[in-house]
Amino acid sequence: MEVTRDYIEEDVGNIVALEHLNVRIPDQAKATLFYVVGLGLTRDPYLTVGLENMWINVGEQQFHLPTGESQVVPGHVGVVFPDLEGLETRLKTIGDRLKDTRFSWSREEEYVAIMCPWGNRFRCYAPGPRFGDMILGMPYVQFCVRPGAASGIARFYAEVMGAPATLSNGNGKAATRVAIGGNQWLLFQEVDEDIPVYDGHHIAVYVANFSGPYTFLRQRGLIMEDVRNHQFRFKDLVDPKTGQKLFELEHEVRSLRHPLYHRSLINREPSQSQRNYRRGRDALIPFA
Repeated sequence: MEVTRDYIEEDVGNIVALEHLNVRIPDQAKATLFYVVGLGLTRDPYLTVGLENMWINVGEQQFHLPTGESQVVPGHVGVVFPDLEGLETRLKTIGDRLKDTRFSWSREEEYVAIMCPWGNRFRCYAPGPRFGDMILGMPYVQFCVRPGAASGIARFYAEVMGAPATLSNGNGKAATRVAIGGNQWLLFQEVDEDIPVYDGHHIAVYVANFSGPYTFLRQRGLIMEDVRNHQFRFKDLVDPKTGQKLFELEHEVRSLRHPLYHRSLINREPSQSQRNYRRGRDALIPFA
């Protein structure tokens, strides 16, 4: 009897969650103004509460913002917000105080486009079917890659990381979409323009099969930080067929035994204020 792959859309790959994006920022006060006041997100009240780093909760994901020379993702970050009109209202309140930075925003047809004070780009969407039950969160990050890299990147994630990766071609430009868990993904989009030299930003992911990717990368000398506290790091994405280096992106790879896996994050309801306070509605539930 022929075996078919019925219900393949129900399969979940080896990368089960994208947890955080880490970018350095030079000014913690301006970061608070942008991420907390403008975007309406929540500073983690329990961990990393000093003056040199800040963890910002966005649903079940985070932005990690250590102090340092600014880092910029070559692409953009997708974020889901429950209320885009409320987001626009908050953004209007911070413009004057960020006028000496790269901060800007505009309302597009499907999303609100935002640039942070240091040049990172965000596309902010209302909840919808493609984001599953996410009301607030970071469903994806898109990275710009050089022409010809997308197919090898798809092989890397499929064969090395064990994550479903699909290759598409729109407007003559190839792109690889890497599935993460139920409703998250990474997107690697080929572009013609120059891509800035990699500056050290990183993502953190959780994997079910930890030893497989680790063994492949260790055998090829690609581990940049060996295993400690149930995680390791690498940054070179290579074509498993040829060994060619295709892209640099530091991955903080965590096993499901990591103590922070599925940690519950606090998210506030940003529409709450002293004037319109509603008892018992301080918290925002990030999923439907």
